[in-house]
Amino acid sequence: MRRLIGSLIMLISMAGGWLWMDYDHAIYDPLPIREIRYFEIAKGESVPQLSERLEQDGIIASSLWFNLAVRLHSVAGRFKAAAQRNNSGFSKAAAQRNNSGFLKAAGQRNYSGLLKYGEYEINPGITAAQLMELFASGKVRRHALTMVEGWTLRQYLDMLQKQSALQHDVLDAADLMKKLGRPDEQPEGRFYPDTYFFTKGTAESEILRLAYRKMQTTLATVWEKRAAGLPFTQPYEALILASIVEKETAVARERPLIAGVFIRRLQMNMRLQTDPTVIYGLGERFDGNIHRRDLENDTPFNTYTRSGLPPTPIANSGNDAIHAVLHPDLTGSHLYFVARGDGSHEFSSSLEAHLRAVDQYQLHPHQAHP
Repeated sequence: MRRLIGSLIMLISMAGGWLWMDYDHAIYDPLPIREIRYFEIAKGESVPQLSERLEQDGIIASSLWFNLAVRLHSVAGRFKAAAQRNNSGFSKAAAQRNNSGFLKAAGQRNYSGLLKYGEYEINPGITAAQLMELFASGKVRRHALTMVEGWTLRQYLDMLQKQSALQHDVLDAADLMKKLGRPDEQPEGRFYPDTYFFTKGTAESEILRLAYRKMQTTLATVWEKRAAGLPFTQPYEALILASIVEKETAVARERPLIAGVFIRRLQMNMRLQTDPTVIYGLGERFDGNIHRRDLENDTPFNTYTRSGLPPTPIANSGNDAIHAVLHPDLTGSHLYFVARGDGSHEFSSSLEAHLRAVDQYQLHPHQAHP
């Protein structure tokens, strides 16, 4: 009888040891993944549910042990007792990590609310224990999107629609301005081009709200320190001209020069005669080339047929274009410029010189010129 009891005790001990080793391997060995994986904890999802999904996705070895580990770590008394029983591999590791934010948090709240919902980036080499810490930290994956300088709001909205991680809550430009509390404002040009970071499920209107506020702040700051004698009565007029400068050149050093040309023309009551405004006014009718009929077709944005600024910006301007318009280079007397074909421009002070430059760079670019 004693032998039987002894054998049973030995079997139970061996089974317990085997289970403990299995638990230890499942929780403290590196996860069975070889590349970055993304995993989303749904709001309200239980630990057993997400543990099962983790195992099904091949991220953890055992949903049973992961679920148990979360429960164990979530009880302060269990953690303290484990820290004292340092004869086991688990408790030794736990004792060494007693400063872990996960373990501290675990002792303060119930396990069901410990793991924070959101999308997480899981890197190869981490353990299930570290995965629990990640889920408890709330350090969810951050996505990035770049709103490009010179793009229109329509282009921004199209780009945002392609971002699957965003919540799509904007129907059109009018709906957007209503959501921003500015239903009477024209939306074009009011969104600051930059790289914005967000977490999965963020509303696209929130990204645009950030861009709107940043444009307001940037414009107000540069306007406050603007050069004297500029032909603007309000910041919005500067924003309109900045959008034209933004579309005219991608060469940063040329922006103050081009802004200077347009400022002189406005001061002299000369028409701006700039192609990007004509293209914007054509909308979907623009076929990729400017025709004479386009220059003669009168629209509110045709600066060949109308004097002054167009009614709204034609694109969203970056800081350099805004700064150039409010701090233009007025040292020369240039009134004209033409593209050289390499991204830069040739500037002229007279119509005669400008026509020669047009002939050289546009009409006969491959011929020798004196």
